[in-house]
Amino acid sequence: MNVVSAAGSRPRPIPPPEPGMTPERLYDRAVALRGLLREQQDEADERGSYSPEIHAAFVKAGFYRVTQPRLFGGYEFELGVNYRLIAQISRGHPGAGWCLSLGGSHAYVIASHWPEQAQRELFGDDGHFIAPHRPAPMGTLQPVAGGYILNGQWNYCSGIPYATHLLCGATLPDGAGARQVVVPRGAFEILDDWGGDRTLGLRASGSNSARVRDIFVPEHMAVQLDWLAARPDGMEGGTPGTRLHGNPMYLGRMMGPYHCSLVSVVVGAAWAALDEFEALMLRNRSMADPALLWADHVDYQRPFGLALSMTEAAETILHGVADRYMEYCRRWQRDRTPITVEDNLRLWALAQQAGGLARQAVELLFQNSLSAPTKKGSRLARYFGDVAMYNSHISALQNVQATYVARAHFGRPTGFRGL
Repeated sequence: MNVVSAAGSRPRPIPPPEPGMTPERLYDRAVALRGLLREQQDEADERGSYSPEIHAAFVKAGFYRVTQPRLFGGYEFELGVNYRLIAQISRGHPGAGWCLSLGGSHAYVIASHWPEQAQRELFGDDGHFIAPHRPAPMGTLQPVAGGYILNGQWNYCSGIPYATHLLCGATLPDGAGARQVVVPRGAFEILDDWGGDRTLGLRASGSNSARVRDIFVPEHMAVQLDWLAARPDGMEGGTPGTRLHGNPMYLGRMMGPYHCSLVSVVVGAAWAALDEFEALMLRNRSMADPALLWADHVDYQRPFGLALSMTEAAETILHGVADRYMEYCRRWQRDRTPITVEDNLRLWALAQQAGGLARQAVELLFQNSLSAPTKKGSRLARYFGDVAMYNSHISALQNVQATYVARAHFGRPTGFRGL
């Protein structure tokens, strides 16, 4: 048995967040990195993740600490701040945005649902925490004294190349349910199964598989959660996070917020595609009338205008979902009104609408850019492949989700993961 665990509580204090940090400063730093992200797109796709240089810039800029509690060295900004940040990074490179989003957003989950002892150990003495979350129970837990022995392999662990930890689901024997567990980097092996031509898109998303063999997980690192924390059961007393941090955001509902973590990337990809198409419009001449630039011909003005309005609508919806989630959390803080299963499902479905609009905007621009952008290395081709990958994601299936929303609305069992 390999006894690998998070370190115990440190005697040194956790450093405070950068003084005077604001969301606007984070956004400005993301915009400043756009050129470098675009310059490194090809090599990042081949590598399977953004470069160590980009990672160091993200660490220095504070991008991994956006929703992390102030108590543990974070900025404790609302979730919407992170979505806006990810959209800006994704405008430079959607694959890099996906890797950052899915690696850097789960401090919020730990801060919501894990006990104080676990949080102190996981955030550590420097507050640096990066972890993909693969909630599907692809592993097994064997109870032993003081905890469990974890075994398993989880695919699509987006964000894992620079992870300090892995957050994953595993089942207990004899039908005793499942747990979400956290293990440190030394406890898992990252498989070489991402990057290059292995996938249609999101090649720089760092979505490698991870394998764990005979690792001891202390009991306080394993938490029982229903599927994406959708049930209101037990919400009256709050979560470990609301009690520890006094912030209702840490009710830790995950259905709507989790999908927004993906949609923010697609919104950024739509803005990136608009940037590329605009450059084509100012450079290329119309085949129908060579005297006219694309920018002066209705055949190109129309798709650009449509894609622009679709992207702005998607971004507005994305921000609206984030705002609505916080409204639900503040409502709970005021009068303990629970966030229902229907509330959760509708947030998710609303975020899907934003993702669909942004994806369609990219597809429209790609379709109207003629054949040149289909060549390898084309940014428009990259963005087209990236949004196609999003469209195939199980959580992006709008028709399926719509059924669950309707069932919840009419008080019927949704049939979704036992809800």
